[in-house]
Amino acid sequence: MKFNLNGRQVTFDGDVETPLLWVIREQFKLTGTKFGCGIGMCGACTVHLDGVPVRSCSVPVKHVTGRTVTSIEGLSKNRSHPIQLAWIEKDVPQCGYCQSGMIMSAAALLKNYPKPTDEQIDQAMTNLCRCATYHRIREAIHDAASKK
Repeated sequence: MKFNLNGRQVTFDGDVETPLLWVIREQFKLTGTKFGCGIGMCGACTVHLDGVPVRSCSVPVKHVTGRTVTSIEGLSKNRSHPIQLAWIEKDVPQCGYCQSGMIMSAAALLKNYPKPTDEQIDQAMTNLCRCATYHRIREAIHDAASKK
């Protein structure tokens, strides 16, 4: 199977039912995408599939053939994406485990809603954070939106 991963064409020759999460982490050694729950609920494994946020633990790799996957490592080369800069400025992470998935969801939100309302943020940000940094996440999203 061939697909685009973070701007480069890659090939995976394993089991077509392997979750995309494990292909990204194990085959391509990109460990920013995290395993959380394994059932698509928590969002720690969020990546973009053709620009749309998906839970990579629930996507068999056979569904990405010929498509474009972007993981946290491909969002920007040097943490320069506006949402990454806002995350740093607002000191969003506490433990940090869920943050790559949060950032990927927030980046997709800002692509669709450049100036999101609190309600739009609440609807789009379905990722779970054990540390409950939701107030800082919302602040960072508004901050990034104001600088676009």
